[in-house]
Amino acid sequence: MCKLSSISETLKFLILLGYYYFEAFILFICPPCKKNVAGEIVLITGAANGIGRQIALNFARLGATLVFWDIDEEGNKETIKLAKENGAKGVYAYRCDCSNREEVYRVADQVRKEVGDVNILVNDAGIANVKTFLDLPDADMEKTIRVNIMAQFWTCKAFLPAMIACNRGHLVSISSGTGLIGANKLTDYSASKFAIIGFLESLAFELQAAGKKGIKTTIVCPSFVNTELSRGIHVSRPLLLPILDVEYAGRKIVDAIREEKFYVFMPLTNCISALKNFVPKKVLFLAVEYAGIFNNLDGVRDRKRRDQNHPAPKMSDTS
Repeated sequence: MCKLSSISETLKFLILLGYYYFEAFILFICPPCKKNVAGEIVLITGAANGIGRQIALNFARLGATLVFWDIDEEGNKETIKLAKENGAKGVYAYRCDCSNREEVYRVADQVRKEVGDVNILVNDAGIANVKTFLDLPDADMEKTIRVNIMAQFWTCKAFLPAMIACNRGHLVSISSGTGLIGANKLTDYSASKFAIIGFLESLAFELQAAGKKGIKTTIVCPSFVNTELSRGIHVSRPLLLPILDVEYAGRKIVDAIREEKFYVFMPLTNCISALKNFVPKKVLFLAVEYAGIFNNLDGVRDRKRRDQNHPAPKMSDTS
């Protein structure tokens, strides 16, 4: 009986495998309508500038109720102003240090009381220290991990229960191309971005296993994005690793959320990173050097040496 059951399950798997590939092909040719987000409560961490701000403006045009989290209160105010100019009906902004667990939970409670249950959670906040591993102070590495990945644990823990209760919601995490393949001078940052992918993939599987298919997940892996923070970055192979326009990036991310995509690679050449599992080590190192990953952050390092009083840059907007 065990053998028959195994054969039956394998046949079912192969039939569904073929069906899902065929379904994906049809949807690629004839994409479904994008979901309506008007009236949805969308919370965006790191909304004060860069990608976070552009995501906010795109949701504003679609009639969503917006909630902004950032430690940059002036930047938050500017995003509020721009969101209203772009048609936003309800906009709320909160100062929240996402590296502080108690503050995340406290502000999350405040949002639930003052705005309501969050329908779409976009985790964009992130920082990076552009230094070699041995030059990184332990405190800076710990801060990167808390902001870039621990904060995502906490925000999801805060807002996911309400989504589970109604089997409806959307979790979005901004990872990075460096979450697919490592990068020189970004050891802590890259580790945190790899962790984001593992976290949201695992959480998506948990929700599927629990039958909560109404809760969607989207993992975004952009390359460098043209913001103030990308100043000094040198890209030697722009066809492979371009610097993306920030408005384009924000628009593509919101489109992907409305299309309920699981992965978003910007540009698609980021998918090439998967080949690292199938090539010899010397080929991998040769390809990484050719792509410029060994030295594309040298200009950022020099800039930081000239201005050491500034905090670590918010690199979620740049890679």
